[in-house]
Amino acid sequence: PSLPSGVDKMLKEHFDRFMQKNELPPELKKHKVNAKLFNNKELLNKWRNNFKGIEYYDEENDVLLHGAVDNLLNNNGKLIVLDYKTRGFALKEDTAHHYQDQLDIYNFLLRKNGYETEDYAYLLFYLPEQDMETGEFKFKSELVKMKIDINHAEMLFKRAVKIIKGDCPEANEKCEFCKWGEKVN
Repeated sequence: PSLPSGVDKMLKEHFDRFMQKNELPPELKKHKVNAKLFNNKELLNKWRNNFKGIEYYDEENDVLLHGAVDNLLNNNGKLIVLDYKTRGFALKEDTAHHYQDQLDIYNFLLRKNGYETEDYAYLLFYLPEQDMETGEFKFKSELVKMKIDINHAEMLFKRAVKIIKGDCPEANEKCEFCKWGEKVN
């Protein structure tokens, strides 16, 4: 996991350099993205933090939900989630679908915090393309636009709350998960 985390950190630094210049990086320009990078660096750093992120506190159920975004775009005041993904091989037809819940929840969190979001998000995949004689690797990027479903995110949140707040069964010796009577060394 340290390699993807390291690449993720480098991508954030890369995008931040373009944010400071008020430009889109080449990988977004080549895909003809019509938006600007979100330029509130202080807020973005908070929202990128895995221990803080974008938070929503549900007072009624006393539950806190948070998620850490990679980046955001701004399209005339509406935010667009931009999430980086690194993979070691080409995308399959359903690859992007595996990230649907994540993108829906990020948008749910943004909206719960009073921000307008577009009804889509982007996944920006970085895939190794070539190894150079110098030992360096060249990556290509593929951008996938994903439709967002806030209702699905809300349903996931409500299901999670129901599980968290639900009754826990009593431990018993017939339960294969309880490991009843087993000593832990």
